[in-house]
Amino acid sequence: MRAVIQRVSEASVTVAGEHVAKIGAGLLILLAVEASDTLEDIKWLSGKISRMRIFSDANGLMNHSVLDIAGDAIVVSQFTLYASTKKGNRPSYVKAAKPTIAIPMYEQFVQQLEKDMGKSVGTGVFGADMKVDLRNDGPVTIVIDTHHKE
Repeated sequence: MRAVIQRVSEASVTVAGEHVAKIGAGLLILLAVEASDTLEDIKWLSGKISRMRIFSDANGLMNHSVLDIAGDAIVVSQFTLYASTKKGNRPSYVKAAKPTIAIPMYEQFVQQLEKDMGKSVGTGVFGADMKVDLRNDGPVTIVIDTHHKE
């Protein structure tokens, strides 16, 4: 799995003119699934994201997690995180899992994150043309790949 985590002061997802998710302070998580991903990848990534200390404390140091600030999260599926630009000018997405694998894994990740955060998590609509609005706070943007544990 590959995720782009953005610390936001607000974020929302709109599909066909309708807001499907909206949060204040918290995390916007763009998530891509690879065919070889497992339940262990889901658990590791969700735990890492929910406990990651990227929110400022009273001294302005990044010492708090989204849990510590009682923040919210939105998870948006984004297979383009597995784009390969090695050949030509059209990216290849062969490393991204097909929907039959990606959809259940995405849904399991959302469920695990809800469990780890102890609250509901907003989502986009898998496969839809989404408009994602965010105000990146910091800016803080972190990329995590479960196959490299970084």
